Amino acid sequence: MLAGLGWWNNPIPQNPSGHLDQVLAVLERYGWCQSLDTSPTGRMCMRGAQNLLERTGHVTPDVRERATAHMQTVLTRAGVDMPFWAWNDLPGQEFSHVKALLTRAATHARTIGD
Repeated sequence: MLAGLGWWNNPIPQNPSGHLDQVLAVLERYGWCQSLDTSPTGRMCMRGAQNLLERTGHVTPDVRERATAHMQTVLTRAGVDMPFWAWNDLPGQEFSHVKALLTRAATHARTIGD
């Protein structure tokens, strides 16, 4: 599946900002969905993309947790008090909002050297 992104050989675990960039790249390539980690057609929610990247060695559990904390920080600053995966599934949610969250979270991580 990750061959389309050129990531299928010898994965290199990323730092949190790199992981967030990869989550976005996976969603842009394979499609975004709600309510399922992975849909029957191969689309993924943010958590599903994280699961894929962790299973394939592109992120360690610790780094994934730190990346998730950056997403939660961005959501909290925007006044959202719920887990990112619940926010992903809100009625009316759009991929443009998901993309903005991932981009802002990656920027936040880079700002603090993560």
